[in-house]
Amino acid sequence: MISHLGISRARLAFILGALAMLGPFSIDTIFPAFAVMQADLHVDKVAMQQTISMYLLGYAGMSLFHGPLSDALGRRPVILAGIVVFTLASVGCALATSMPQILFLRVVQGLSAGVGLIVGRAVVRDALDGDDAQRLMSHISMIFGVAPAIAPIIGGWILGWSNWQAIFWFLSAFGLLMLTATAFALPESHPPERRLPLDVRALAGAYKHIVGNRRFRLLAFAGTANFGALFLYITSAPAFVLDLLKLNEQQFGYFFAPTIGGMILGAFFSGRAAGRMTGVRLANIGFAFCGLSAAYNISYTLLFPTMSLPWAVLPTVLSAFGIALVFPILTIAILDMYPNQRGSASSMQAFVGLLSNALIAGVLSPLLSDSGLHLALGSAVFSAVAYGMWRWYLAHTDKFPEPSATPEILEPTDEM
Repeated sequence: MISHLGISRARLAFILGALAMLGPFSIDTIFPAFAVMQADLHVDKVAMQQTISMYLLGYAGMSLFHGPLSDALGRRPVILAGIVVFTLASVGCALATSMPQILFLRVVQGLSAGVGLIVGRAVVRDALDGDDAQRLMSHISMIFGVAPAIAPIIGGWILGWSNWQAIFWFLSAFGLLMLTATAFALPESHPPERRLPLDVRALAGAYKHIVGNRRFRLLAFAGTANFGALFLYITSAPAFVLDLLKLNEQQFGYFFAPTIGGMILGAFFSGRAAGRMTGVRLANIGFAFCGLSAAYNISYTLLFPTMSLPWAVLPTVLSAFGIALVFPILTIAILDMYPNQRGSASSMQAFVGLLSNALIAGVLSPLLSDSGLHLALGSAVFSAVAYGMWRWYLAHTDKFPEPSATPEILEPTDEM
């Protein structure tokens, strides 16, 4: 039991993990319906890909405000408002009859879907310190990791007995479920006496302060690029599964289930390692798995241009495992730089990652998803950049801020 919140850790992890699912559910459940929507709405593949990139642009833009709003108004009100908007936007998508309507409503979905993940990170650090925070973050990652694995499977099942609109009705129902769970079971973790006034000029100054910290930039870019190696495959799933692996709309699970299984296993290992292994060592192990994934992936696609299961998905499994080891370490280190502005720090971290994801979905995925080798090379570049940022950070940091009960405040500086 987390005494000052009056809720057990297991229940808190379950609620925050489920809230974080809003994002991947919004993206992955519609993948199996791409071809059907394309024919029904009379658009091409590039236009369908924009349903992801427009969603991510909305997600990225609002991510700058979710955290500060929660710093000023409290975590619960912001989460509840976000879920309401997400649910209404999902209903709108189900009723839409044209691609412009879909794209507009996908932006609205993106504006609201990130509230659970972004504000949820701040709730974790409000509730717990040190290794306990790392364990809880890892448990949430395990729950959150289920979403990308089951979302396309659910989308395929729904498409098997109904139309693509039913997928958005499912998202609406999931939004209502999370609204109920949050309203009745999630306590407020940010009391009034710790809240900050919502001032646009002060917010701009806070973001300038955060972005001006080279340590923040290196950690944020390392985490963003590291996940980008996997997200390239996630956003290219329709082409990867249907065109390259020659599977059908009900078989997306052959790609997503083992991949997310790797992420869940990595999150479990990260939670078990908390307090037993330094963050630097755990992150280095994670980056090693990502490097192994890149090397195998390039070698496999060069030797076997016609890809087949299970070998074609092994690289994403290894990459997901490594990412799950690295992510909690980098995220907690970022939040601990700004213990009084965790919402803002979480928002800026998310904004950096989401801009990258929007670029991957809208530009890189259409360019690279025609070939397994192109995807492998693109993914390897992301992994290499991530590791380079991480080594640069360590080379200019006297002591890595391991999770502690009294987070060290790292002053922003470019003198490295």
